[in-house]
Amino acid sequence: MPQDENPQPTPPGMPLTRENIRSGRIRDWIAQHDKSFKPLPDEALEASRAAMFTGGRPTDDVWLFGYGSLIWNPAIEYAEKRPATVYGLHRRFCLWTHLGRGTAERPGLMLALDRGGCCRGVVYRIPADRAEEELDIVWRREMVSGAYRPRWLKAATPEGAVPAIGFVINRVHERYAGVISDEEIARCIAEAHGFLGPCCEYLFNTVEHLEALGMPDAGLSRLARQVKAAQRL
Repeated sequence: MPQDENPQPTPPGMPLTRENIRSGRIRDWIAQHDKSFKPLPDEALEASRAAMFTGGRPTDDVWLFGYGSLIWNPAIEYAEKRPATVYGLHRRFCLWTHLGRGTAERPGLMLALDRGGCCRGVVYRIPADRAEEELDIVWRREMVSGAYRPRWLKAATPEGAVPAIGFVINRVHERYAGVISDEEIARCIAEAHGFLGPCCEYLFNTVEHLEALGMPDAGLSRLARQVKAAQRL
């Protein structure tokens, strides 16, 4: 992406908290500061969520797979958390962000699940009696623009496999980055900053928490080193 010699300052934003997500403040703030942003209306969010369940609503406990910020800032209430591995998908910085962790002039990149490989993360068990409320928060957070597609994934855990909801990149979405070099990814992450904070913070937090869980991601750790080197230049 080309650099702007006179980038506009990042507008003041708000933290990604449970209440800011649930109230719609995050979505409204993004729409206010990016006139090109087309948020999914509540009806579309509800229909997408209902489509995941027979009868349109959860009747049992629901597992949710986290592979990025859901690991270190889940913003939901849950009854159990386990380490988990999903096969056939891998974690990759392939989603452009022009506000949350970047700007239009210096966009950042966010993680998504893309085809191939495997991904280690965590699964959260949400009790049946809280599933609708908690999944509403998850959908308002992850599906705000339709850049992800919710899917049922088979997550392997130490206690056995569980079906878990995960959010996979929508490859036809306008913000899908496609295949870009590690050098370009590192440069963008090193430079980008949005209303949720610097893009590098998102990367460093993910690396730190994966290592604390005993499941380091060699690719992300290498990328973190590249970003730190770029910031020293």
